[in-house]
Amino acid sequence: MNVIYLHGFNSSALSVKGQLLKKYCEHNHDIKVHLPDLNMSPKAAIQQVSQLIESMNDVALVGSSLGGFYATHLVAKHHVPAVLINPAVRPWQLFRELFDVVLPYQVHPNWSLDETDLEQLEALALPTAQDADKILVLLQQGDEVLDYRDAQRYYSAAHPPARIITEAYGSHGMDDFADKIPLVLQFLLDCIKKETE
Repeated sequence: MNVIYLHGFNSSALSVKGQLLKKYCEHNHDIKVHLPDLNMSPKAAIQQVSQLIESMNDVALVGSSLGGFYATHLVAKHHVPAVLINPAVRPWQLFRELFDVVLPYQVHPNWSLDETDLEQLEALALPTAQDADKILVLLQQGDEVLDYRDAQRYYSAAHPPARIITEAYGSHGMDDFADKIPLVLQFLLDCIKKETE
């Protein structure tokens, strides 16, 4: 299985959760973890990950925050399974609230978030999550950045709904992610196995 980890906003290919996932899978030769850097416009990020998905077999996604938003779009586009960690549902609204006065906002030496990016994000949004039976959503009520109830409502409204695990307390970064890696991989492997049966 090829697992593509999609990091969140203001993060990188060196994100803590991505590195934990990669390290965990180093001793399992059947699972390869890919960590693309998504510090670019949303449209370019989706194109880059789409090309990566199309170049491999048995692909699954793990996306955190903004990466979870991207993963939702990519599940619908490529019919691959995904695990979402505290995913953003309407990131363009969040960024407007946070950065509206200071756009463009320098995210990375090579990328500044601007109004065009917010429009691209809004264009990527799906009214309802598609292929949601291939999605596992991990939420923590202690998320200090996003309201977990937005994701809970969005992913449970899909037909069929996504699987959702909501925990009390926690944080946006999901500090206990390392403990959840076996569950994450088992879900993705089961989805891929179901596809090939």
